Amino acid sequence: MKTAIKERWLHKINPALKLLTLTFLFVFAVTIHHLNFMITFTLTVSILFFFCTGQPYKHTLLFLLPFLLVFFSTAVSMILFGKGETTLFKWEIVHVTEESLYRGLHLGFRALVFAMMGITFVLTTKPVQLFYSLMQQFKLQPKYAYSFMAAIRLIPIMFEELQTIRDAQKVRGVLSQKGIRSVLKKIKSLPIPLLSQSIRRAFRIAVAMEAKRFNSSNERTFYYHIGFSIYDLFFIGYFVLTISLAYLFSLEFPLFPVTDVRH
Repeated sequence: MKTAIKERWLHKINPALKLLTLTFLFVFAVTIHHLNFMITFTLTVSILFFFCTGQPYKHTLLFLLPFLLVFFSTAVSMILFGKGETTLFKWEIVHVTEESLYRGLHLGFRALVFAMMGITFVLTTKPVQLFYSLMQQFKLQPKYAYSFMAAIRLIPIMFEELQTIRDAQKVRGVLSQKGIRSVLKKIKSLPIPLLSQSIRRAFRIAVAMEAKRFNSSNERTFYYHIGFSIYDLFFIGYFVLTISLAYLFSLEFPLFPVTDVRH
């Protein structure tokens, strides 16, 4: 039995505005060199990730596991082999300094916040609504937007065709063969049918789009109308408020005695 995904207020935000805001936050996170501020900024993003995506908590934790691995790998690589003057631990090529510890934690939290913002956007945004919003708010040309939507729809079809080809090869005994020649034969027998089918399908889609005058500059009507709502103001206000509080908290209650990890 599948667990139902609850639709939160984060799902109701204008997708184009959400994309623009998170892109700005990506750039903003790159400019943060204050370790304590980076930690509190990560907490503000994690609140949305854990409580506003509508996913069951066990699914959220599963999504978080690979990102925690990225956090530890990024942090440990910098901590163990970074440079610095105040030595904390040294053994052979492993040299842990106070400076490398702070820089490693900073890079780890930065990678974690990037991952959580990205997965939050993916879990709360429907691709169709995103492209409709880009066409209506950002004036993206329909021929590009609908091409992307068609490509997204083709991905599961390609996987289904791949499974069909593999089943056909299994019936013919191709997959049961062993050896280097059989491996090379399998590699050649899969891409060529997929590529030929993809070319035929892409050509049919291109002809259909041209027949529907997607290359025309005339104004088009839309089946879905994506607009703005009070949730958009709440979304922007959330980050303005929480980032301000996170900065003040990092100054008043610092966890580490460092203000700039670059020095």
